[in-house]
Amino acid sequence: MWQKIKLIFTDPDLRKKIFFILGILAVFRVGAAIPIPGVDHGRLEAFFSGNQFFGLLNIFSGGAMENLSIMMLGVGPYITASIIMQLLTMIFPRLKEMYQEEGEAGRQKVNQYSRLATVPLAALQGFALMSLLKGQGVLGDLSFFDQVTNIIIITAGSILLMWLGELMSEYGIGNGVSILIFAGIIAGVPQSLGQTIFASDIYQLPIILGFAVAAVLVVSAVVVITEGQRPVPISYARRIRGSRMYGGVSTYLPLKVNQAGVIPIIFALSILLFPQMIVNFLAGANNPVVQTLAAAVLNFLNSPWVYAALYFILVFLFTYFYTAVTFDPDAISSNLQKSGAFVPGIRPGKPTSEFLYKILNRITLIGALFLGVIAVLPLAMRAITGLVTLTIGGTALLIVVSVVLETIKQVEAQIVMRSYE
Repeated sequence: MWQKIKLIFTDPDLRKKIFFILGILAVFRVGAAIPIPGVDHGRLEAFFSGNQFFGLLNIFSGGAMENLSIMMLGVGPYITASIIMQLLTMIFPRLKEMYQEEGEAGRQKVNQYSRLATVPLAALQGFALMSLLKGQGVLGDLSFFDQVTNIIIITAGSILLMWLGELMSEYGIGNGVSILIFAGIIAGVPQSLGQTIFASDIYQLPIILGFAVAAVLVVSAVVVITEGQRPVPISYARRIRGSRMYGGVSTYLPLKVNQAGVIPIIFALSILLFPQMIVNFLAGANNPVVQTLAAAVLNFLNSPWVYAALYFILVFLFTYFYTAVTFDPDAISSNLQKSGAFVPGIRPGKPTSEFLYKILNRITLIGALFLGVIAVLPLAMRAITGLVTLTIGGTALLIVVSVVLETIKQVEAQIVMRSYE
């Protein structure tokens, strides 16, 4: 282990990639501390403390939204654009063919469409957020020019973060967008721990210790589910060419329990944002009927039980949806048949596809239930402990653990490659 750590810092290429990532994260943190003009910080703090959903979004932005900084939207618009493109691949066969069958070139085209769609989505989300905060009295009486300027600044900040994430993916280690979300979550940990420890009295010490034990258990469960997989045995038929025999080897096809990773939680979080933003925007309308309906819908959505139920259902459904998009049993079965491979005891072709589909449905059920429980875990912990400062819940924990595991794998792959060299 120490040899690997030593190699990370002694190898010039690895050291360059790590310092490149740290440099971009430093730029992200500086941008998250630069606020837009016209902000009433007292009302802003009261607004975020009274709204659990925007408080959770603030965690993923690394405090950038709480400061109303130029990067307050984070990579949210880019994630939303990716969601839309994933949905379109299920509707339009051409996009599905491009994404699944054209390989890396097709995925690059779909990613390019996502980048282009990020610009109008960032402007739309920035406008909606500005209108919402203005209605809450967080923003002062800004002129039309100032409002347009703020929207342009917010949109540019989101596009800058998207570009920085792409740079990290290309020239660094791991997925750049995931690392930016990871940095945003980790940035809020010291403040949350400080508020929990120093603002609590001696009688809450057992609760804090119990929370620490629960956190260790949750981390262990996340690691087990994230790394868990169902190996499907694969055998290659023996072929004789001339005087030589080829094939005849056995391997396995790994089907992960959590095939979708953290994407369903991010998808669900993005989808839940829009109704609340629209309802909050309508609450400031001049029509009394619209105001009454908006207030009723807002109270319904702000109910912890309703929020938890919607969150759980969306995460569960998106887990199946994303798994269906990224893993096609028919394509896998066709590729196995073309390469002379087969599952022992299962006929090639459609029976193999049905067999893989059956296994995938069973293990995805476990993964979807686990992700749903992890998503609503913060609400349960707050209800049990009564500590509102414990904002880092299961959702953030899952993202952090998954990003750390993926980054470690990427670093180890780089180390192995250099060891061979």
